[in-house]
Amino acid sequence: MERLTIATQPIEGQKPGTSGLRKKTKVFMGPHYLENFVQSIWNAIGGVAGKTLVLGGDGRYFNDRAAQVILRMAAASGARKVIVGQGALLSTPAASNLIRKNETDGGIILSASHNPGGPEEDFGVKFNTPNGGPAAEDVTARIFEATKTLTSYEILEAQDPDLSQIGATQLGGMEIEVVDPVASYAALMEELFDFEAIRALLGSGFRIAFDAMHAVTGPYATEILENRLGAAQGSVLNGTPSADFGGGHPDPNPIWAKPLVDLVMGPGAPDFAAASDGDGDRNMILGRGQYVTPSDSLAVLAANARLAPGYSGGLAGVARSMPTSRALDRVAEARGLDIFETPTGWKFFGNLLDAGRITLCGEESAGTGSDHVREKDGLWAVLLWLNILAETRLSVQEIMRRHWGEFGRNYYSRHDYEAVDAARAEAMMEALRARLAALPGQEAGTLTVAEADEFAYHDPVDGSHSEGQGLRVTFEGGARAVFRLSGTGTVGATLRVYLEAVETDPAKLEGDPQEALAPVAAAAEALAGIKAHTGRDAPDVMT
Repeated sequence: MERLTIATQPIEGQKPGTSGLRKKTKVFMGPHYLENFVQSIWNAIGGVAGKTLVLGGDGRYFNDRAAQVILRMAAASGARKVIVGQGALLSTPAASNLIRKNETDGGIILSASHNPGGPEEDFGVKFNTPNGGPAAEDVTARIFEATKTLTSYEILEAQDPDLSQIGATQLGGMEIEVVDPVASYAALMEELFDFEAIRALLGSGFRIAFDAMHAVTGPYATEILENRLGAAQGSVLNGTPSADFGGGHPDPNPIWAKPLVDLVMGPGAPDFAAASDGDGDRNMILGRGQYVTPSDSLAVLAANARLAPGYSGGLAGVARSMPTSRALDRVAEARGLDIFETPTGWKFFGNLLDAGRITLCGEESAGTGSDHVREKDGLWAVLLWLNILAETRLSVQEIMRRHWGEFGRNYYSRHDYEAVDAARAEAMMEALRARLAALPGQEAGTLTVAEADEFAYHDPVDGSHSEGQGLRVTFEGGARAVFRLSGTGTVGATLRVYLEAVETDPAKLEGDPQEALAPVAAAAEALAGIKAHTGRDAPDVMT
């Protein structure tokens, strides 16, 4: 074995986004690209000498090779130990749990989350800090600055360690501990939820279907839902992780998980269905004849969390990202809970969770979680839903009707315009931004603007300030449109338009969301000129 110092130079564009650095897989496979970014992480955190890290990913193409490179770089830089999921696999919430449980100095997660995988698709790397959560903005800023001045990186010339067998090995002077990626996470879930009650529900003829979308959650769902909870064999669909996610798009929404939606809307539908994404941190919830929006799911979980043992003492508070519907706000007001509105990005929940200000949190983009880890957690949300169903013995549809009857309904939809020319998208946002102050009182279609601003967040825990977090337009009567450019794509820009309308009339609680939101969509077009700026007649995806 030989420790090598490899000369390199800065590579432009290695700026981490809300969930690390995401690029096309071939970009990461290019000369020095992965190594430069990893060395920049080491430099930004004061090196890894004597430190313990967690490493794993969602199994997408290049996951195995990237893990070996990172291990050899960690060994060359003097790391004491790296805990690796068997086969270099770890779901994102499981990685967060291992970081916290083992009190490590952080971890590296190899994933581009819900983005497609394969040699022509996407790859990603992110650093999670010792609390188990995504690196805060000050850390990602230091990583980015380090990428600009890098001149060399350290790597060990050695044979690849065997990551297929559980146990401890050595690489140079560094210990590698290969662990069962599922065991520790499954044990945590047993602490939080009433597995006996869920077993009884599943043993009563209640049928479920869980679509793992050929992604990392498959082994977790199989072990927990089928092996430990007794769901019928075959309840987990597409449960074997694949490097290209079976050629699909591992995003749990009605578009990319359409076969599951068709299943629950058709004859012989299961009582409950769910899906999770590439790295296991997102979820979609369905019942027989019922799709539950992520925003509604978050609100339902907050209203009923006390039914699960891990939350029986009540919630310290709740939080949602700004674009997420305000259905959670109505629950918080009724339950007397503190509520926080944060920018998009799970790292913004971290301070609130660490400070004990909140217990439950979530985003409209199908992420929900709690203080058990510092990441969103798809399978956790599924288990909390099952615990609630086991205690109430209501159907998903009955749960939703009861919820809307008590709190009203926040009709909600996100319209995504994908791979838009970045310059044209920025021009649209800038033009709308310049008009915000003058919008109140103006008519937009059939609606009248009540308020308009650009969201900025002042962290109540550490005092940090984040600006430019999305444009908000609220209309008289409570409807709302939010405009953001997303940082999760790898081609062009993704324009997200979030539409919301509040309905409390009992006779209008079960309408079609797109019909209920049509006036808000028309108002958003009138205000922003989406078609004129982007050339798009309609969104690519509506969820």
